[in-house]
Amino acid sequence: MTYFCTLYLYQTTTLHFSLIHRFVSSSRITQKEMAPKAVTYPAAFPAAIAVFTLFLLFSGSVNAHDYSDALRKCILFFEGQRSGRLPPDQRVTWRSHSALHDGASAGVDLRGGYYDAGDNIKFGFPMAFTTTMLAWSVIDFGRIMGAELGNAIKAVKWGTDYLLKATATDGVVYVQVGDAFSDHNCWERPEDMDTLRTVYKIDRSHPGSDVAGETAAALAAASIVFRSRDPVYSRILLNRAVKVFQFADTYRGAYSDYLISAVCPFYCDNNGYQDELLWAAAWLHKASRRRQYREYIVRNEVILRAGDTINEFGWDNKHAGINVLISKEVLMGKSPDLKSFQNNADAFICSIIPGTAHLEVQYSPGGLIFKAGGSNMQHVTSLSFLLLAYSNYLSHANHVVPCGDKTASPALLKSLARRQVNYILGDNPMRMSYMVGYGPRYPQRIHHRGSSLPSVRVHPSHIGCKAGSRYFFSPDPNPNVLVGAVVGGPNTTDAFPDSRPFFQETEPTTYINAPLVGLLGYFAAHP
Repeated sequence: MTYFCTLYLYQTTTLHFSLIHRFVSSSRITQKEMAPKAVTYPAAFPAAIAVFTLFLLFSGSVNAHDYSDALRKCILFFEGQRSGRLPPDQRVTWRSHSALHDGASAGVDLRGGYYDAGDNIKFGFPMAFTTTMLAWSVIDFGRIMGAELGNAIKAVKWGTDYLLKATATDGVVYVQVGDAFSDHNCWERPEDMDTLRTVYKIDRSHPGSDVAGETAAALAAASIVFRSRDPVYSRILLNRAVKVFQFADTYRGAYSDYLISAVCPFYCDNNGYQDELLWAAAWLHKASRRRQYREYIVRNEVILRAGDTINEFGWDNKHAGINVLISKEVLMGKSPDLKSFQNNADAFICSIIPGTAHLEVQYSPGGLIFKAGGSNMQHVTSLSFLLLAYSNYLSHANHVVPCGDKTASPALLKSLARRQVNYILGDNPMRMSYMVGYGPRYPQRIHHRGSSLPSVRVHPSHIGCKAGSRYFFSPDPNPNVLVGAVVGGPNTTDAFPDSRPFFQETEPTTYINAPLVGLLGYFAAHP
């Protein structure tokens, strides 16, 4: 009976997610049993659940989402994460100037940049990745962002202005400001923080090819964004990217080998620095069109392990991104000798598409991409961005991806990416938007210091390190709505605890939102 009901659901493509959810809830097969584990099912059930999953993932949205509104809010979030002196056109008005002496202890100016998440630390590695993904979003989808393009470009520049400061000295990259352990021991507004603002750097004696490579990639990608808009600034970015990449490649090593006590366990390099070198070279080639970077990619493809962990993409692992980025030229017929990167990109696609024999990604019962380790939405948005970007490259080349005896069309990739975005915006078992301020129901108690404490406008008096604890443990909603923040998201069973102590689920990060800018830009133009 279950098998035939599932087939009927698959064929009736106008049914809403709510009906599917009731079907699962009323079935003898519970959502818990649907999770991947050793459970004995009837012989016909594997085929039924495969069809059911495909329907769940690629069916239409429960609600007609306002992607334009979500895009506006997604970009606005970055203004809430700004560090330094805020500009006159600052729109998140409950924030104020902060960290105005960053870098002074080392004799450098490191004001500005972004706080990575719900704390008050400026971590260079995820900040650089955030900037790269904001730039890629503008490069691929900026022309269809409409009125929000200007705000997206401002978000890129806020990141690159800081990265230029962090790389102003040859052979040195400042990679972190603030002592994470003292910061995490307090619950303070960034405007009040009196914890250590220790400055950490890499240099020729203590290399960090990972963070330097990502920084070079960010500067190179951003140079494309400003190429026609501000040619002088674009040249500054590209010239700095060239220097930083040369430093990263010449003095090789992982930054956490030297800075383990500062950056771990927060942003350790767990994946090695090789992928960042290829990633930076790919962006430098795209930005400069210099043959030397193309030759570098060809020469180092195997040495730097381009084919490793091809279904991973995030601040620490660039493999899937490298292959998708380079594949664009291959699909356009410009670089046939880089065909292996397209093969890797195709393999990545097959590893993420449900119903293929190559699936290596877990999905929650509600259809969300899920990877263990916390802050799961970072995987959802980054991988979905690649699905969308690659689908566009495939469309322009009139190409599909072979996955064994099946094929994945560009339309299929877009459908899966849209389904992930719709899940974030509220099409999920909790019927909750995971973007703060979007929709009628969204997280109220996010793990974010500035959002959860009274603003300096409402409470001008200093709130000390431990005085903020009562706000951290309060059951009340955050007094300041961090509009556009996308939190870490639900667990593998689609459950979500709306509580500050559950930081893996309720903490937003810049690198969750950055890829989502491109996704929402596209879907706003193609609703």
